[in-house]
Amino acid sequence: MVDTQVRPSDVTKFPIIDALLTVPREDYVPTGLRDAAYIGENLDIGGGRVLLEPRTLAKMLDAADVEPTDVVLDLGCGLGYSTAVLAHMAEFVVAVEEDAELAEEAQQNLSTSGIDNAAVFAGELAEGAAKNGPYDLIMLQGAVEVVPQTLVDQVKDGGRIVAIFAEGALGVVRVGHKIDGVMNWRMVFNAAAPVLNGFRKEVAFTF
Repeated sequence: MVDTQVRPSDVTKFPIIDALLTVPREDYVPTGLRDAAYIGENLDIGGGRVLLEPRTLAKMLDAADVEPTDVVLDLGCGLGYSTAVLAHMAEFVVAVEEDAELAEEAQQNLSTSGIDNAAVFAGELAEGAAKNGPYDLIMLQGAVEVVPQTLVDQVKDGGRIVAIFAEGALGVVRVGHKIDGVMNWRMVFNAAAPVLNGFRKEVAFTF
């Protein structure tokens, strides 16, 4: 995966490569999909959710500039793979998963792997986890149409948000830096994923 999908996508930072080589991706997918864990596309884990393809996750990590002292909020962690990778790179990771069963299984997967600097909570993704913030970095493991102010408020000034913004059938990953309370976004690369619950724009009705 690293040699055929990650490095060819110009992701070469040692902490990212080391984390991806260390965390067994197959341990964080449904049992029946273990043989497909390393395919070069988003992996459907049910409920309209996916495990982001290795290239997309790696490039998002590259854009995030994860530091060893970072406290990270990982939204939509699924079965815990992204959380495990981030935990290998950051000081602590708080993960939120809206599906209580997925959240419980993700925590079990992390515990089984001996990862003790991450915790998974069940809750609405768009609400984040304010009581454990503020965060140096927020990452979203799915697409958004809009990032609510609730999450912006949970980022430290100088912190970052990395997300896939849905644009029709396509999407683009953007990194937002919070400066003086305001998010400043820049485009990084193209990617696609299903829109996460709670992150769609409100439709304005006209008469």
